[in-house]
Amino acid sequence: MSPEYFAGVIVRDLRGVRRELEEYPSESDIWRLAPGIANSAGTLALHIAGNLQHFIGVVLGGGSYRRDRDAEFSRRDVPRSELVAQIEAAIVAVQRGLAQVSEAALDSEYPERVGGHVVTTGEWLVHLAAHLCYHLGQIDYHRRLVTGRGDTVGTMAIAELRTARKPPAAS
Repeated sequence: MSPEYFAGVIVRDLRGVRRELEEYPSESDIWRLAPGIANSAGTLALHIAGNLQHFIGVVLGGGSYRRDRDAEFSRRDVPRSELVAQIEAAIVAVQRGLAQVSEAALDSEYPERVGGHVVTTGEWLVHLAAHLCYHLGQIDYHRRLVTGRGDTVGTMAIAELRTARKPPAAS
């Protein structure tokens, strides 16, 4: 697995988050909580954007983003346009950050301790991709739950993978 593959999958899923946010009929639905659901789609979008801008954009890419994890979970009623802008900023941070990572670096220690633990950069990137996918699924479920609409928005579109192409037509 190369840094380019990680970037491709993470960017694809961030685009899925953007599509999910754009599909909510109203901004208030993005923030609505249902019984038994602790986080709204807005909260999850802020968390995803902050997480990736920090762990990839800052730590691996040397960016200047300053994460406020508490605000990711406490801010409310952030306009959809700002949420989408944060997702777009995360896309740029991932692309720039992973462009600076060599394939050999994937087996090296990640430059920052995570939860008091030392992990390799590659293993941490797998975790970050899985973490994003987990929350993307929650957002998709939240949208369906609060809007009553079960339609898909192509959340994890195979065609958006960097290497995706259609095979030649069968003869």
